[in-house]
Amino acid sequence: MYSLGSTHLEMKDMEGKVKKGRSTGAKSLVKTLERMGVEVIFGYPGGANLPIYGALKGSSIKHILARHEQGAAHMADAYARVTGKVGVCLATSGPGATNLVTGLATAFMDSSPVVAITGQVPTSMIGNDAFQEVDITGITIPITKHNYLLQNAAEIGPTVEEAFFLAATGRKGPVLIDLPKDILSSEFSLREEKKHNLEGYNPTLKGHPGQIKKAASLINNADRPVIIAGGGVFHSDAFTVLQNFVEKSGIPSVHTLMGKSSIDSDHNLNFGMYGYHGKVAANTAVTKADLIIAIGTRFGDRSTGPLATYARDAKIIHIDIDPAEISKNVSVFVPIVGNAKDVLPKLTEMISTKKPGEWVSFLKKTEEEHPLRTGDKTADAEHRRPVLSRQGGNEISVPAALEVVKEVVKDPIIVTDVGRHQIFAALYSYVRSGRTFITSGGLGTMGFGMPAAVGAKVGAQSLDKNRPVVLIAGDGGFTMTCQEIITAVEEKLALILIVLNDSSLGMIAQLQDEFYDGKFNIANLGHFVKFDKLAISMGAKGYRTETIGEFENAVRDAQESGGVCVIDCIIKEDAHVYPMVKGSDLLDLVE
Repeated sequence: MYSLGSTHLEMKDMEGKVKKGRSTGAKSLVKTLERMGVEVIFGYPGGANLPIYGALKGSSIKHILARHEQGAAHMADAYARVTGKVGVCLATSGPGATNLVTGLATAFMDSSPVVAITGQVPTSMIGNDAFQEVDITGITIPITKHNYLLQNAAEIGPTVEEAFFLAATGRKGPVLIDLPKDILSSEFSLREEKKHNLEGYNPTLKGHPGQIKKAASLINNADRPVIIAGGGVFHSDAFTVLQNFVEKSGIPSVHTLMGKSSIDSDHNLNFGMYGYHGKVAANTAVTKADLIIAIGTRFGDRSTGPLATYARDAKIIHIDIDPAEISKNVSVFVPIVGNAKDVLPKLTEMISTKKPGEWVSFLKKTEEEHPLRTGDKTADAEHRRPVLSRQGGNEISVPAALEVVKEVVKDPIIVTDVGRHQIFAALYSYVRSGRTFITSGGLGTMGFGMPAAVGAKVGAQSLDKNRPVVLIAGDGGFTMTCQEIITAVEEKLALILIVLNDSSLGMIAQLQDEFYDGKFNIANLGHFVKFDKLAISMGAKGYRTETIGEFENAVRDAQESGGVCVIDCIIKEDAHVYPMVKGSDLLDLVE
């Protein structure tokens, strides 16, 4: 049981002084946020949440004005992912609140700790279809870990504390607090505040010793084991303990999209992303394994393919903090409910020290025989052409652009939007282990990238002011939220924003070609948008590049400029992510 303390405040309200031992709802909210360690809020004002903005005046909390509430939610999400803290976003009632929905769903699917605060119409008007009224708590029940509609100002402080605890513990996720305007403005006695007791909420963190012992025995006796690292490694900060486990066991590691930064991209036992768009060697490791150690993954369909044929010859150990994920999609042999950061060191102590053997050598050979390539959409699956080399004057391919980023920008945080470029980034980009690869996995939210880059940079500045943040975006997703360039400029952020501009919805084009034989084209976005000019109009620096040499010069200049830089990267190579085929399971991707 978790006991939450009361708030002790002596403050002034918006109109003037309040008596000693009294507060207003808005002041209680802000002071509680300060006590919870909140340094920044991403938000957008409106009539219903204006009392909160009045209370923020003079606060230690910095407010960053997003240009759309969806942007505010994505900023808070990415800030949370980079810092490990709870991200906070703020919106008004009605459309302001509903504009948060996509961002909250994104955070929910990817287990990101966010607290969303929304204004609401006065309590006397709730249910009357008042101006800008919407039942945001009803709307967000499926996409939040918990939500609240408060009707008493004295409840605000304790509820905020509870919301932060829920968002940041167990399987992390977003929590929403809906606050009617009248309770934000009303006074109350601090004696009215009551402690909250969370009975029944007690996430399992440690892992059952008997199950860990069983898992260690299986690992010690396996001939072809493989580790699957998922987003749970990221959210539990289990990077170092995972590396220790990998290196002591000598077991090859693959990762899901969300597990990209679980281990250094160039680690000798990291075989990369597996699944629908995964590497051949990574898919081979999973399909031919006799034991799978899955860490913090929900066995999503983009990784497994059809469940009936998934890992048919393997026993599965599944480590996950959420008991609901155990055997939900894939039946497991040894379940371990617990936090990966706590479970892995105990497992590492029990396993034998082994050097990589024949199994790893086999996968290394497979990797050499099946290097990453792009696929010409006009060719069939058997005739794939290699990535264009980086020579002066060459047209730009996405992999070649990512190679430039790898060489020029050292130790970056990579943020992606969603689409074909996202998969290229997961396959080709280089990141060190840590909170260094930020993307929308579960929901696959186009438009995530630009505001997420803002949130990521704000978070990175609080940890390492000089840590570079690079956005890899497609022209489709970038267009959806490009107004957040203004926010980045206003906040004087150093951002390298790369728009891989093929005038197309790349992933949709690929799906059209692969599954509909190119019989129609709904993916064309036109060639007339000049993203460099758009950037300049919003106060940023803009570049237009058509050759790999021009692109490299632009990246170098952007890195030196220290401002918001948008690179319009013209992609003329018509290539698909490889290997994507029409097959029914992972075996089709390796045979």
